Amino acid sequence: MEQKEKKSIHYYMRALHRDIGFFAVGLIIIYALSGIALIYRDSDFLKHSIRIEKKASQNMEASELGNVLHMRDFKVTKIEGETIYFQNGSYNKATGVAIYTSKEVIFPINKFIELHKVSSRNPAHWITTIFALLLLFLAISSFWMFKKRSGLFRRGIVLASSGILVAILLLFI
Repeated sequence: MEQKEKKSIHYYMRALHRDIGFFAVGLIIIYALSGIALIYRDSDFLKHSIRIEKKASQNMEASELGNVLHMRDFKVTKIEGETIYFQNGSYNKATGVAIYTSKEVIFPINKFIELHKVSSRNPAHWITTIFALLLLFLAISSFWMFKKRSGLFRRGIVLASSGILVAILLLFI
């Protein structure tokens, strides 16, 4: 009768790290693409224009119009009679109709961005939470890839510490 060889923690951590890593690749690609799109959200990168016609209350003042239309950095460019002109659009006080153009991120990147912004009320938050935990596991399990006395293990500690320091420095920039 053969006796089974007892497998070490290194064996199990390497196997889990490998399998979870391969599983996470697809999610990482999606989060990377949407993260890049979010970095450039103040530009027209990966965006297209859409025309919006919105019925609002009549006779609104310019000061309340930006809030009603949910526009950041709202600025009135001119007022002519019953029409208020603002960046990329206009509002007619008599009819209450605002017509303007807006920039939206292209499909499917817009759907990926929603994953970055998911709240705890959305059922998808479980997927994003599990993904975050998987990434945390991958980060921690990477320390079991090499023996503690090896040069590669020490190098991993130095690189991980450097990554933490860079992240902390970015908080102060």
